[in-house]
Amino acid sequence: MYESAIQTYLQTHGFGAMSLKAVLFDMDGVLFDSMPNHAYAWSHAMTQFGLEMSAEEAYMHEGRTGSGTINILAQRQWGRDATEDEKQTIYKAKSELFNQRPEATQMPYAHEVLKKVKSCGLTPIVVTGSGQVSLIDRLNLNFPNIFNKELMVTSFDVKYGKPNPEPYLMGMQKGGIKQHEGIVVENAPLGVQAAKAAGLLTIAVNTGPLPDKVLLEAGADLLFPSMQALYEQWDELMKALKNTVV
Repeated sequence: MYESAIQTYLQTHGFGAMSLKAVLFDMDGVLFDSMPNHAYAWSHAMTQFGLEMSAEEAYMHEGRTGSGTINILAQRQWGRDATEDEKQTIYKAKSELFNQRPEATQMPYAHEVLKKVKSCGLTPIVVTGSGQVSLIDRLNLNFPNIFNKELMVTSFDVKYGKPNPEPYLMGMQKGGIKQHEGIVVENAPLGVQAAKAAGLLTIAVNTGPLPDKVLLEAGADLLFPSMQALYEQWDELMKALKNTVV
């Protein structure tokens, strides 16, 4: 059932077949059920500064740098760019609210998917817009023996956040892979756009409130309704990725 989408991807990029070596994972909304906390923090912090952002809009901005998100709101509602001091002050307020929320749990079936990835001999790579200093410790605590700290891209590593392809291009560089050697698992439209702009086959997992069409219109090659669905279909997906040629 996946062959047609894979064939379209291969034909579009001029590849004869996939040669899968790695899976690049977004973090918030894919590995951790953290987006409700981010949406709450964004929507409530903005009101302190005369800015408005609904929780749903926070999902639309997911993956963008904090600075970039704040600037879009400032341009729209203040009619100007936010200053660097304003960006830092606003993002600090957002971070404080986020840190007051209960710690996000693992996304259901994320660990099972990761174990499938490892059992297939594939390398997991994290590509996140997050800038949490303790990120690798948290990942290792929740998903032991899965991730390598050298194979992570965070907001500290890039100049441009999603939807710019830079994060995924850097992920490929760190993993030593080419486009047809990796696939992406994303949950956000900006992340899907970034992965597609980097030339990667992109799987969207709709773990949030946005309609499926938002992820498909962003360019997702395949769409699953949950990480559980991805886990349950993993073997069939791997078979299709291995056997589909053009």
